[in-house]
Amino acid sequence: MEINIISVGKIKESYFLDGIDEYKKRMGPYCSIKFTQLKDEPAGENISPKDEEIILNKEGERILEKIKDEDYVIVLDLSGKTMDSLAFAKKFEGLMVSGIGKIDFVIGGSLGLSEDVKKRGNFSLSFSKFTFPHKLMKLILMEQIYRAFRIINNHPYHK
Repeated sequence: MEINIISVGKIKESYFLDGIDEYKKRMGPYCSIKFTQLKDEPAGENISPKDEEIILNKEGERILEKIKDEDYVIVLDLSGKTMDSLAFAKKFEGLMVSGIGKIDFVIGGSLGLSEDVKKRGNFSLSFSKFTFPHKLMKLILMEQIYRAFRIINNHPYHK
């Protein structure tokens, strides 16, 4: 299984990077993980709806360039389906059993995701009604992917 986490914005803080690296190491036996970090567009406090759309579209174009036609795409979006860890593991296992070889998880920038990116997604997932910064969301996502592999393989960890 190959996983690509595509996110808008760079992570600079070592404490986030350390956590992400730890989960990447733990997942070594289960899958290969690649990170694709894309440039975010500057978005000031009081930008117009038109400027928001322009920013989302620019970031969306960068995201879509990194997704191959055959990839299964899970977009992280506030309006997506919420699941608990067991349901997420079951979904993940179903994808693997059905022969999906590569999953792209997409984390948007501060304004979210463009409509084109959402439409490209095969599945829309929400971790919460809360909004999280992309760097924290990446760490949470890594932990949940690791937890899913542990559940799927009947290994202790998830309780």
